[in-house]
Amino acid sequence: MNENLFTSFMTPNLMGIPIVMFIIMFPTLLFPSPNRLVNNRTITIQQWLIKLILKQMMLIHSIKGRTWSLLLITLILFIGTTNLLGLLPHSFTPTTQLSMNLGMAIPLWAGTVLLGFRHKTKMSLAHFLPQGTPLILIPMLVIIETISLFIQPMALAVRLTANITAGHLLMHLIGGATSALLSISTPAALTTFIILLLLTVLEFAVALIQAYVFTLLVSLYLHDNT
Repeated sequence: MNENLFTSFMTPNLMGIPIVMFIIMFPTLLFPSPNRLVNNRTITIQQWLIKLILKQMMLIHSIKGRTWSLLLITLILFIGTTNLLGLLPHSFTPTTQLSMNLGMAIPLWAGTVLLGFRHKTKMSLAHFLPQGTPLILIPMLVIIETISLFIQPMALAVRLTANITAGHLLMHLIGGATSALLSISTPAALTTFIILLLLTVLEFAVALIQAYVFTLLVSLYLHDNT
């Protein structure tokens, strides 16, 4: 076990060169493009899941919103596989880096907002000032609504970072406790090991849920602006 809790969150280097770009590109190898007339079971299951998720996500969208379907399905697959691969031993999880999550959240959020101002200008501006607001509260509400709009990408990125980082730290702490208890009390070590196994199963669920939540919120922002 590493003595430093945050060692696993440091960007890996190979001969002084950051290899995070290769790690980010690795999940694309898990979804090969079908080039056969009859696909194998793995690709068939992948395509079925992708179509199921895409169908559920696009139900609420208009024709303009559905043009984002490829981007949204790519986003959920990328975040989900990256989170899952980060649970492997001696691996690095890019989604624990706030800078990377902001790099995904800000352009997507900005794209939905600009789309709204282009196609629904009056409705987008109306969000800054609810109907029937007293005159004395108008400046304050405009400021509050503006802040709430600009805080959306930060909330997206921080939510994903906090959930993934917290799970990894908890697994690290419980794993260290299990290792330390082996020489002290075998029953206690067995108990913490069972807790670690249950937490690992929970982290698998969290990895997929957080990918879905991130993409769903982007989809909702898109729906509000199309």
